[in-house]
Amino acid sequence: MFSAVPAPAPSALDAQPPDQLARLAVLGIACGRIGIGIGAFGLTRKALGVLGFERPGGEAVALARLAGSRDIALGLHALVVANDRDRLREAATLGALVDAGDALAFGLALASRDGIDATALKNAPLGAAAALVGVWALRRL
Repeated sequence: MFSAVPAPAPSALDAQPPDQLARLAVLGIACGRIGIGIGAFGLTRKALGVLGFERPGGEAVALARLAGSRDIALGLHALVVANDRDRLREAATLGALVDAGDALAFGLALASRDGIDATALKNAPLGAAAALVGVWALRRL
């Protein structure tokens, strides 16, 4: 009923190690993401203050902790798959998408004049830069 079909042999492309500069970029962003995540989750009000949120309410604190746990998980995932080229590409893709989403969220807050202009101006470029580095790394992996 079932036949054992051997898995195809890995191609020469699959056997290549990841590009080291791109790998370091992804891992550097991952370490930064973990640091930001720990700050957002464990030192939430201080971290929000650094990001420009002067008097965060309970809703902002809860959302920051959600984002912090997301950043910790994404960063740890990238570190765990650091030596697997395909999975590192996956981690870079996820990171770049999240960073682009963060930049977009801050850009929309700025455009809609939600009262966090200074915060948005500080953080939108950071998210955009991280997304661009992620895309650059992804193309090299």
